[in-house]
Amino acid sequence: MEQFIVSARKYRPQTFKDVVGQQAITNTLLNAIENNHLAQALLFTGPRGVGKTTCARILARKINQEGYDDPYEDFAFNVFELDAASNNSVDDIRNLIDQVRIPPQTGKYKVYIIDEVHMLSQAAFNAFLKTLEEPPRHAIFILATTEKHKIIPTILSRCQIFDFKRITVKDAKEHLAEVAASQSITFEDDALHIIAQKADGAMRDALSIFDRVVSFCGSNLTRQAVTENLNVLDFEYYIRVTDLILENKIPELLLAYNDILAKGFDGHHFVAGLASHFRDLWVCKNPATLILLEAGEHAQNLYREQSQKTSQEFLLQGIELANDCDLKYKASQNQRLLVELCLMQLASITFDGEKKKLSPL
Repeated sequence: MEQFIVSARKYRPQTFKDVVGQQAITNTLLNAIENNHLAQALLFTGPRGVGKTTCARILARKINQEGYDDPYEDFAFNVFELDAASNNSVDDIRNLIDQVRIPPQTGKYKVYIIDEVHMLSQAAFNAFLKTLEEPPRHAIFILATTEKHKIIPTILSRCQIFDFKRITVKDAKEHLAEVAASQSITFEDDALHIIAQKADGAMRDALSIFDRVVSFCGSNLTRQAVTENLNVLDFEYYIRVTDLILENKIPELLLAYNDILAKGFDGHHFVAGLASHFRDLWVCKNPATLILLEAGEHAQNLYREQSQKTSQEFLLQGIELANDCDLKYKASQNQRLLVELCLMQLASITFDGEKKKLSPL
């Protein structure tokens, strides 16, 4: 049986062109290599899973390839990776400094990638300062961290800093579509959109979630199967709840909320999602703000349809009530009642902002 390789490793970018969502940084690095303007100490900072270590490895390979015959040479002997989370003492840094003095056997540069550099001790940082400021001509240091604020200013001032951004939902979804196509997996647009949203800006997380969902669904990713596997509150819940609010059906609303709780969803998560849903309906009302709606094709059509039934006054008051409930939720002694009260208030708003008569329970 062939060993399974997770998608995050299998589809790890091998060139700067393959890196998702970091075009400004990859273009800068490519231009720096071509024009011989590359600094000897670089700091890659940003959230987890956005390509910091990947870019460091590609850069290490790229700078040694110039004038070299074999295009598939990975220069593994020229690249040294140190995990600062487990090698954070002064002795570890001194060993590194001793290695730096020795020139490379092949290629032009020895590249030292120090991951999670913020974990180094204060003494280790101080031991590293002089070497980082004046490294030998054949040495390049690439420091990677998720927490730039923990690095001492004297280290920061010696590095060229590259801030990696979170991967947008659109970029993550497009990359997942390519991965799915390469594995002959059929998918619904909304299914990939939910995975991309759940990943919260981290491409590695998106690919891990994708693997998990494929294990559950097989070769056909549907929105329903993805929401079931990831246990997320689907936008169709909010569409249905909003329809009940607009029709002032309080008993049905309370039963719908009870159904949501019975499925194991958190009331706080629901009410925060409801405020976001009203916001999404608001941005659908104006063609200029439509680009702010991050949703799949099917979802966009449903949002547009429902936004036509609502007034701006209703949505504004709805956002206010749901947001107020969200703020009070943690301090409330009776959290279920708080959400139910919010739903009753929402269902009693008329389109002109006045209160309607509540339906009898």
